[in-house]
Amino acid sequence: MISRRIWLKTALASGSALALPAGFANARSFGKVVSTWDFGVGANNAAWQVLRAGGSALDAVEGGARWAESELCNATVGHCGNPDRDGYLTLDASIMDGDGRCGAVAALEDIAHPISVARQVMEKSPHVLLVGAGAQQFAIAQGFEKTALLTESAKKAWQTWQRESKYQPTINPERASKALPGDKNNHDTLGMLAIDQSGKLAGACTTSGMAWKMRGRVGDSPIIGAGLYVDNEVGAATASGMGEEMIRNATSFLVVELMRQGKSPQEACLAALERIVKKREEASKNLQVCLLALNKHGEVGAYALHQGFVYALCEHDKDARLIDASSVFSS
Repeated sequence: MISRRIWLKTALASGSALALPAGFANARSFGKVVSTWDFGVGANNAAWQVLRAGGSALDAVEGGARWAESELCNATVGHCGNPDRDGYLTLDASIMDGDGRCGAVAALEDIAHPISVARQVMEKSPHVLLVGAGAQQFAIAQGFEKTALLTESAKKAWQTWQRESKYQPTINPERASKALPGDKNNHDTLGMLAIDQSGKLAGACTTSGMAWKMRGRVGDSPIIGAGLYVDNEVGAATASGMGEEMIRNATSFLVVELMRQGKSPQEACLAALERIVKKREEASKNLQVCLLALNKHGEVGAYALHQGFVYALCEHDKDARLIDASSVFSS
């Protein structure tokens, strides 16, 4: 069984700082991987296999995200995701290397691995973000197969939702006693950060976005600086929750910049959330924002507006474990 421990506000996820590159002198130290939510354990384990084989952080986060897109059956990630209010399943993803290169896709339909398409955008195009039909056209040109992804269970959940057509995202809906079918994990993006044995960083995000969203809605996950940001000189950050808040505040970029100013990952995540609360205090009481950060020394921090956010950590050739994040609000 996966062990879980409470994350104290002033504690580091690893229990101690990991210095680079000296921290990787031990042959058993392959790097570190962190990712959002309980399903991050499976994604971390997939990414860890890449790192322990000497692979790059970039390859690791792509591998972890691909696991989530195909092996996980979750209402907000990959092929099992819930559709928008018109019945269309659209996928968003972004990937970023610590050297500043990045790529993303949004509103992508019928392509099984948006994270790999995002990497191709980064490596095979002059652009950063492709959307909709253009993203699909690019994916097919790069050799990706067009495949119908909407599952029968997601279709049935959508049909159930249509009876009332009520769109009201809730905080940690998987814990809500009256959640509609398909509402579970309604905002649980996979965000993943990794550092490899050479000390280089990378990150990835993948999601099917909010269930029952308006057609064409794009959240923070494919927006560089909102759902993901990585800088080898400082660290990396990713986000999950109500994407509009991350976009409004360029939250992942903000966390990295706060670390650049000398804050620890934990302090940076809290400071970013405090800004959100200061701007929109009443709204913040009814929405979830979760932040996860990793600095260039291997230190990890995580914070959420509300209780319930967990993240997965994998390091030192040990199995991934779940850790409870601190929260701004106690209930």
